[in-house]
Amino acid sequence: MARTFEILVLNQISPAGLERFPRETYRVGRDAASPDAILVRSHDMHSMAIPDSVLGVGRAGAGTNNIPVKALSARGVPVFNAPGANANAVKELVLAGMLMAARNLPVALGFVAALPRSLDNAALNKKVEAGKKDFAGIELPSHTLGVIGLGKVGSLVADAAIRLGMDVLGYDPEITVEAAWSLPSQVKKAHSIEEVMRACQFISLHVPLLDVTRHLVSAKALELAQPGTVLLNFSREEIVDSAAVLAALDRGRLKYYVTDFPAGVFAGHLRVIALPHLGASTQEAEENCAVMVVDQLRDYLEDGNVQNAVNFPNVVMARESPYRIAAANANVPNMVGQISSAMAQAGLNIHNMINRSKGEMAYTLLDVDSPVVPEVIAALSGIQGVLCVRYLPQE
Repeated sequence: MARTFEILVLNQISPAGLERFPRETYRVGRDAASPDAILVRSHDMHSMAIPDSVLGVGRAGAGTNNIPVKALSARGVPVFNAPGANANAVKELVLAGMLMAARNLPVALGFVAALPRSLDNAALNKKVEAGKKDFAGIELPSHTLGVIGLGKVGSLVADAAIRLGMDVLGYDPEITVEAAWSLPSQVKKAHSIEEVMRACQFISLHVPLLDVTRHLVSAKALELAQPGTVLLNFSREEIVDSAAVLAALDRGRLKYYVTDFPAGVFAGHLRVIALPHLGASTQEAEENCAVMVVDQLRDYLEDGNVQNAVNFPNVVMARESPYRIAAANANVPNMVGQISSAMAQAGLNIHNMINRSKGEMAYTLLDVDSPVVPEVIAALSGIQGVLCVRYLPQE
């Protein structure tokens, strides 16, 4: 009889994703007492008592700041996300932000909205014609966009800007080989943030929030910006020094600050275009994220495969035996040797095996040729440094 898995859902998740859990073998809801996995979007899990039964956590989105990743890693629990699934939605919002800033649309809309309703058409047209000169903008071609962070979103933004006739300067010292392959060839490489600040009239941020990226855009960096620069932040609020941005706006160093993260310090500022965290708020993005993370959770729960976990290496191995063991362990010497020895001592022949590491975490999948008794799982669990062991027989 196939095992039944329980999934605890902490936020509204697109039905397109939830429907991918087979009803015969999965129970999905908000009241799972002993869940095997948790699905989350924005719910803050840091103060949550996460049950010992939890084997994996799936974030239907890219960022995982609301999840206690370090604590879960110590338990051998992978945290999955959906990188790139909402990239097109964010790209389109960045383009909208650039166009709003270039054509002064927010203040222009405010001007029209404030016109008295009592005006007849002749008087209204007169005021419009007199006032529109204050909102004259610029066109994007011949201007340079600086993209800081060239992952999936940054690459899409760069490509779209090039198609609009802009020059693009990109900076990302941590760019992956995969990201480099997808980057348009017309993107010119910058060697520092300072170079981007000096050269660009529009600057768009697409980096994760880490210790090294907190206040990446500082007062010192903003001093290098051209007067009238437009800064777009669709990464995280803390990527910029808000006080420094406010000062740069008031001095005219920045013409606009376009952000998806409203902050009290900018409330009511006419040169701040603040959106209510709309980056991934499209039907398509929510569906893409849900489908992606559900498929990854299922693959892990049923077959032990790991794809797109922020704290685990990618490990995918096709089934070559119905008897599979999955082990998460600290990335220390001789761990594979100890696991292999435990198999040999139990008289189990390893049919296939793969081991990968990521930082302090390592993960092993092995298929054996015969059934595994509970004593073997206990022996593996007793090895110092082993965090979690699962036996995944194929029914």
